[in-house]
Amino acid sequence: MTDNSNTPLDREDSMADDASNQNATPAQAQAKPDSPPEHPRKTRRWGFIILGAVVLIAAIVYIVMKLLAPPSEETDDAYVGGNIVSITAREGGTVLALHADNTQAVKRGDPLIDLDPATADVALSSAEADLGRAVRMFRSNNSTVDEAQAEIASAQADLQRARNDYQRRAAAAKDGAVSGEEVAHARDAVTTASAALNVAEAKRAQAASVVQGTDVYDNPAVASAIAAVRRAAISRAYMHINSPIGGVIAQRTVQLGQRVAPGTPLMAVVPLDSLWVDANFRETQLQHLRVGQPAEIHADIYGKNVTYHGKVLGVGAGSGNAFALLPPQNASGNWIKIVQRLPVRIALDPKELRDNPLRVGLSVDVTVATSDRSGPTVAGAAPPAGGTDQSIDGGPQVDARIRQIVAENLGRGK
Repeated sequence: MTDNSNTPLDREDSMADDASNQNATPAQAQAKPDSPPEHPRKTRRWGFIILGAVVLIAAIVYIVMKLLAPPSEETDDAYVGGNIVSITAREGGTVLALHADNTQAVKRGDPLIDLDPATADVALSSAEADLGRAVRMFRSNNSTVDEAQAEIASAQADLQRARNDYQRRAAAAKDGAVSGEEVAHARDAVTTASAALNVAEAKRAQAASVVQGTDVYDNPAVASAIAAVRRAAISRAYMHINSPIGGVIAQRTVQLGQRVAPGTPLMAVVPLDSLWVDANFRETQLQHLRVGQPAEIHADIYGKNVTYHGKVLGVGAGSGNAFALLPPQNASGNWIKIVQRLPVRIALDPKELRDNPLRVGLSVDVTVATSDRSGPTVAGAAPPAGGTDQSIDGGPQVDARIRQIVAENLGRGK
């Protein structure tokens, strides 16, 4: 067994060591090898000092930049907007062919959908036949006028002959060579011839009233038939649907073999080269916003690497809840004030859109520089919006076909 008890001599030595430690100076205590070093404490102290200095300098720089930076307003409640051109069926029919699908880029005039033209072809042929019939009727009416004119000439000759006979018999009756009965018959013949002339003139007036003052194209019956041909040709043209504008196909719902009615939505075309941004600023941010102020836009799809430059086009006429389907009734019940947002439309640079295309509905961050406040708060009158496509009127082929039908039925040949 180990004896843990100390001898009197050992206890005296231990007490002497404790006393010497208590009487030692601080320098001697630091010189002992068992005392901890002071170097790590100094390193931490300097680290805190440097960190505090960096934070202080950064805060000063941030404050200075905020004070010196031009005034601006920014929001992340902003989205890309654009026109969505709806393609609808103008005439009913069965879908025979689809030439475009979602995500496909098309140019203006490119074919999109073909409908079955069989019924439209029959209607066009019927209208052309009616036009030929109307032209022939016009031709017949002109012949009736000529016939009536000939009847007038014949009636005038008969009247003149009756008058001459009456005058001869009246002169002979004075000498007793002709009886009074013959004179009476001659007088009656003059009356009859005069009545026949009146009838012929009335027939001519009636026939002339149908064609008088007009040529074949101005004749009401022919003009109505020409309009019917154009209407049938337009309906036939609606069987072939082209893209009214360049863009990207979206929302295609039509299928092959589907029977569509007039007005049925078939697909949509989105022109991606004419987009804009609708930035929803709080009402407290609108005080210094003006039309024409420059804006910088960053889209989430590209991040901060791509910057779009635009300008303010105008501020919306009302907040979102003002145009809601069920607007809030603030005059009834309890009321809580909520800061409203108004849409601010910002135009984008078409060249930047071509370099970095956007899509409708994407989220963006908008910063508007408000240092220049000389512009108006309300946008002025905008120029007339450009059309998407020309009206379908049948084209020059229909005019040529109408002239051909008219010439053939007038007997003039092709």
